[in-house]
Amino acid sequence: MKSILMIGLGRFGRHMAQKLIDMGNSVMAIEKDEARADAAINIVQNIQIGDATDEGFMESIGVSNFDICVVSIGNNFQSALEATVILKDLGGQFILARAQRDVHKKLLLRNGADHVVYAEREMAERLAVKYGSKNIFDYIQLTPEYAIFEIAVPQSWYGKSIIECSVRTRYHVSILATKHGGKIYPLPHPDHVFSSDETLMVMGSHENIRMLTRR
Repeated sequence: MKSILMIGLGRFGRHMAQKLIDMGNSVMAIEKDEARADAAINIVQNIQIGDATDEGFMESIGVSNFDICVVSIGNNFQSALEATVILKDLGGQFILARAQRDVHKKLLLRNGADHVVYAEREMAERLAVKYGSKNIFDYIQLTPEYAIFEIAVPQSWYGKSIIECSVRTRYHVSILATKHGGKIYPLPHPDHVFSSDETLMVMGSHENIRMLTRR
């Protein structure tokens, strides 16, 4: 279990807090808008009404005691940046911040954030890959070059095993799991024989996956 400090309870903050709590983590939230705090009380029981840009108030919270601090302020970049700087100055162990523009992401990273999520852009890119590519059903970005993809089995692989197709050496991708009937079967054996009614969870570069899914 991790202890999380959530700054801001807008839609992004509420959804993230709910998921963190569902996973068994301890979440404390800071929200300056009392109405927004009241609307989230059924999700987060420990909510402090206050301004995350007030260094004195934040110091009283004990920032350094939390494993992760999340700055989920989305509609006021100046406040998000100030809160990030204060969290870092007060000993925040790991600061995750939300950005809405590329320049905001750069500034947050330069001023204390350990990781910045650009939710709107990342979702847009994910949907573009999912619906704009042939035989790709979903993907999760890992780095600018590599990702995990759910793809259709290439027709030339039907009835052949992983080892027969020399998947890793010939195509430079790793099969993490197969998916059939809505169920995922992780780490298939090299003798696994491909069928047309399954999909594959594979890790590789965008270029290698693009070449593979054209087959």
